Amino acid sequence: MKITPAQTRVALLAGGRSGERQISLMSGRGAKEALVEAGFIVTELDPANKEDLKSLIDGDFDIAFLCLHGKYGEDGAMQGFLEVIGLPYIGSNVWSSALAMDKAKTKVFYTQHGILTPVSITINSSDDLNLDAIIDDIGETCVVKPSKEGSTLGVFIVKGKNELEKAIQDAFTFDDQVLIESYIKGKELTVAVVGNEDARALPIIEIIPTGDFYDFDSKYKPGGSSHVCPAELDDEITETIKESAILAHHALGCKGVSRTDFILDETGKAWALETNTLPGMTATSLLPDAARASGQTFSELCRELIELALEK
Repeated sequence: MKITPAQTRVALLAGGRSGERQISLMSGRGAKEALVEAGFIVTELDPANKEDLKSLIDGDFDIAFLCLHGKYGEDGAMQGFLEVIGLPYIGSNVWSSALAMDKAKTKVFYTQHGILTPVSITINSSDDLNLDAIIDDIGETCVVKPSKEGSTLGVFIVKGKNELEKAIQDAFTFDDQVLIESYIKGKELTVAVVGNEDARALPIIEIIPTGDFYDFDSKYKPGGSSHVCPAELDDEITETIKESAILAHHALGCKGVSRTDFILDETGKAWALETNTLPGMTATSLLPDAARASGQTFSELCRELIELALEK
């Protein structure tokens, strides 16, 4: 659906109440700059502020541009609010947002659609903890992560019972459900997908963190990681990973945009880890990098996301 930016009133939502609030505000600044450059009429609103929520209801907006990350923003909560007040928004609907936010349930859908994903188990805070059984099932080296959290908050790579127990306890401070996943060594890759039914994959990015893996500091601190885009992969592997990212986008019912993270192991197998329905839009974020590598400016991408949202 073609639009006229100068006649399109955008409510830019950033901030919120999740542990990723500061990252969301950074995404909001990046997106606002791109939207203004594209000619849109932009009003910034923070869902953590009740007056701003009231403004969403009372305001005469055409679309909500979501730069929210984590709980209450990326998990379907805000999407449900916008559905109730009848305001279109970029990105996936309530169900898809909630599904992709839940890493354990996401992996079920990956498996059903033939997408490779590491072996894992899910435990709840009320469960009796059997560390020996976990190691028998998953392996001595494993990844511990909250099931419903983003920006790699509360994610640990551990080896042995002592490290595993501490990591589980730490992860439970972020969520009452924890995913424990087999550790796969390899290249860290991510693939953004843009579109609805006819979605396309943007160039693959290889992420080279300065630390052990792509953790919170690697993502958001200057110099925390370097990105190679397009990733230096052979054509066959490139196409296979792009196809997997598009398949994940459709399997989870994503709309507009998603970004799926992979590990490419030494045998050439790509393992899907998780799918983000509202990728970051900060100065160091991966989605703007991938768009530029495809020949699309960030402003052009933001305009396309609004057009896709108004198609739904």
